[in-house]
Amino acid sequence: MKIKQYLLRAGQQLPEVLEGTQLVLVFGDRALIEEKDIAERFKRGFPHANVVFCSTAGEILNNEVYDNTLAVTAIEFEKTEVKSNLINIESFKDSYSAGKHLVESLQQGNLRHIIVLADGQLVNGSELVRGMNDVVSDKVSISGGLAGDGPRFQKTLVGLNSNIVAGNLVAIGLYGENLIVGHGSNGGWDSFGPFRKVTKSKSNILYELEGKSALDLYKQYLGDLAAGLPGTALLFPLSVKLEDDSEPFVRTVLSVNETDHSMTFAGDIPEGSFARLMKANFDRLIDAASGAAANTFTPFKGMQPELAILISCVGRKLVLDQRVDEEVESVRSILGDNTKMTGFYSYGEISPLMKSPKCELHNQTMTITAFSEI
Repeated sequence: MKIKQYLLRAGQQLPEVLEGTQLVLVFGDRALIEEKDIAERFKRGFPHANVVFCSTAGEILNNEVYDNTLAVTAIEFEKTEVKSNLINIESFKDSYSAGKHLVESLQQGNLRHIIVLADGQLVNGSELVRGMNDVVSDKVSISGGLAGDGPRFQKTLVGLNSNIVAGNLVAIGLYGENLIVGHGSNGGWDSFGPFRKVTKSKSNILYELEGKSALDLYKQYLGDLAAGLPGTALLFPLSVKLEDDSEPFVRTVLSVNETDHSMTFAGDIPEGSFARLMKANFDRLIDAASGAAANTFTPFKGMQPELAILISCVGRKLVLDQRVDEEVESVRSILGDNTKMTGFYSYGEISPLMKSPKCELHNQTMTITAFSEI
């Protein structure tokens, strides 16, 4: 596997490119990805590659976190085949149907892994994951994330080659027995307050907890920070569990509706489930990132990964603020100096659970997918 990486700012052009590139990952600020000639520029530089674009809430390139840049990773596999698929959510009745269709066409031959990037505003991540899991083989892992738009929550963009518009979903299939894939995901948030029953919700829209407005409850806890909604709600995600004794999962806020006092989350919050507020613990967030990195090593059997894709949540970036580089540095300390790292801050993370091949939608986590060829 040959890898070249570039960090581009506004107005900068691609330098000399890697011949034979099959896959280019372009994670960047929405304003830069919206530039009218961006697809043409990258196609000139990588005429035979699958060029994937994804807007972010911050870009990761090796040991650092950036804003208002394009983090570009060009990959030439030696023994791995690459195929791609692009759809738009507007062509489907729901995110579940879109998820099924997105990965169905890639299920052929010796498919090993699928990287999925999806619009972070128009796609319901829970339904997307459920659709993909219903058709994908247990031998195939899926990871990726929902595109971001900084703290603005206005519009997100995903694209493949020349098609970069809102509502897109892209899947990249990686084929071959010589590809090793490892994954890890970890949070590190602290729960506080009581679990409250979700008494009114629809899909990923939450209306009431214990018969009272969920939005009003959030405003009560946020105090002066309530003026900054929905962005400030990222500082207080929800821990949700389906039953009293079930394993909780995390959900983060995407938008609020002052008219009906509802809150839209990056994934489903089922009616009848139980929700509890969470808050940041700086050291635990950073330790969780290194824990996620350690979990990726399981299939490598002592080898060092050649490439790692890090997808973390915008909420973590806002909380860590000036310390945000520390979670990336903690991943580096585990993976080692020779692993190329790229990624972005997202509106939702997709990764398998450690004990299951099926992917799940995560919020407020650091997820890592590592790759090597043998």
